[in-house]
Amino acid sequence: MAQQAAHTASPAGLRVAVVGGGPAGLMAAQQLALAGVQVDLYDAMPSVGRKFLLAGRGGMNITHAEPYAQFVTRYGASTAPLRPMLDAFGPQAVRDWVHGLGLETFVGTSGRVFPTDMKAAPLLRAWLHRLRVAGVQFHMRHRWLGWRDGALLLQGPEGDVLVQADAVVLALGGGSWARLGSDGSWLPLLARHGVAVAALQPANCGFDVDWSSHFSERYAGEPLTTVAIAARTADGAMAYRQGQFVVTAGGVEGSLIYALSAALREQINTEGHATIYLDLLPDFSAERVLDEVQRPRGARSMSSHLQSRLGIKGVKAGLLRECLSKQAFGDTVMLAQAIKHLPLRLLRPRPIDEAISSAGGVRWEALQGCMLQSLPGVFVAGEMVDWEAPTGGYLLTACLAGGQAAARDVLQWLAARQPE
Repeated sequence: MAQQAAHTASPAGLRVAVVGGGPAGLMAAQQLALAGVQVDLYDAMPSVGRKFLLAGRGGMNITHAEPYAQFVTRYGASTAPLRPMLDAFGPQAVRDWVHGLGLETFVGTSGRVFPTDMKAAPLLRAWLHRLRVAGVQFHMRHRWLGWRDGALLLQGPEGDVLVQADAVVLALGGGSWARLGSDGSWLPLLARHGVAVAALQPANCGFDVDWSSHFSERYAGEPLTTVAIAARTADGAMAYRQGQFVVTAGGVEGSLIYALSAALREQINTEGHATIYLDLLPDFSAERVLDEVQRPRGARSMSSHLQSRLGIKGVKAGLLRECLSKQAFGDTVMLAQAIKHLPLRLLRPRPIDEAISSAGGVRWEALQGCMLQSLPGVFVAGEMVDWEAPTGGYLLTACLAGGQAAARDVLQWLAARQPE
């Protein structure tokens, strides 16, 4: 028999249950508590913010400092529905919020914004302290199972728990890094209640390549620095990005790959594979490359010639050998063209549990603002909604903005239901 959760209601007599302790859920809880609502936050894990802490291991990238007009375009097809949320709580608001927690920020050379100590843990500690002072009650090891008799059904440490609330915010994350709590198990639960959902897919992910065993064994883990990639986008145009990525035992991963992963994934979904074109020397013109390749090399091998004239060695030289036929490698024109435009076929995205984030989730048409149209009084925020963004602070900013928006919609919905 399920236990009935007993909580003390706020003076206003209103209680909201927030399910999910990631950035979106914590931000929703903060805004609701500041408005005087009693907030009870439930999370399946022993502590909140686990994926948030993992994301901060390499430096806590909180947002991006590029011009706002460019910033909002990073969300692709979801720019229009996300725009009102980001207008209300955008990159500068994120920085101001961090400053309000007593931490300073700085802009890195790439435009990414970080706390001055680069760490996630101090930020999360300060945030949780503020939430507790505001009266938010935390309930760990409570996994959401759906509803029973109009109440939220959660599996707690001592069995099933039923929770009555005036409104609910679901902020359960996407489907990546299941061991940290966001396993996507909520998707069929909502689908059974008539919520339109899209299947979860990996985003900001690596891809499989059919390397030869020789190449894989020799170059796995090697970084490709100062390279560029051209790839076809969803609208048929060619995108060109410069940066770096890593060769893995079975494919490719890294920031340059992640920046194009949405378009590459959709190309694979449609055509069964995707092709990217590597520019191994983006700082060299095609004319200069051809000129250097065609210079007399005497008794030197072509590999020694490329290293001497163009600095191509290691994994870059290995890629040329891997992707070109012996005939093409020996043809100076074909070789020069390949150095600037080397095709590489990607077979499939890596599994979603390896991805930094996920695409899919609650479809925008299922929402009225942040409320589920088929479940009045139930609101969603964060990666549960069907949007995606590249790394660089865009994911976190949209999650925080979504939590803010969900709280605002909850308060408006509750106010409209109060007697005059």
